[in-house]
Amino acid sequence: MDNFILSTERLVLRKMNRDDMESLLKIFADHEAMKYYPSTKNEKQTIDWIEWTINNYAKHGVGLWVVEDRVSGEFLGQCGIVPQEIDGIVEMEIGYLFVRRFWGTGYATEAALACKNYGFEQMGLRKMVSLIDVNNLPSIKVAERIGMKVEKTVHKWDKDVFVYSVSYHQED
Repeated sequence: MDNFILSTERLVLRKMNRDDMESLLKIFADHEAMKYYPSTKNEKQTIDWIEWTINNYAKHGVGLWVVEDRVSGEFLGQCGIVPQEIDGIVEMEIGYLFVRRFWGTGYATEAALACKNYGFEQMGLRKMVSLIDVNNLPSIKVAERIGMKVEKTVHKWDKDVFVYSVSYHQED
């Protein structure tokens, strides 16, 4: 299957497509899940998000990927690697957003760690970041669990966000 990106013990990550709109709306229409985003998204905004993601695949070879349960195939959320401009420099960001009923299951950490390994091992990246609202403690914990540390605070998207980062260290 050419949409397959990677898998973990419990998860499969694959490329997003237009058929994922209804699944993505489980997150985008949820006010609690979207608490740290400017607003929820409607169907048109979700289609725009999918188009932006597909464009990232074409331009950068990466983007947010759909995360599914490895056994049941159930949609759990999205996680992937996206380019983000920070202080005039484009960095590769590990981003994650999951359906609320799967919060606390470790899926976000498992998917983010797999993306970190993919970025370092498959893409040859030397550094990866996560941009996290300064009040988003669950996302901060995910970043810390995959070895990221806060590097600085920047003003982006009309708010303060932490730039968490991790660098590749080759074992001798």
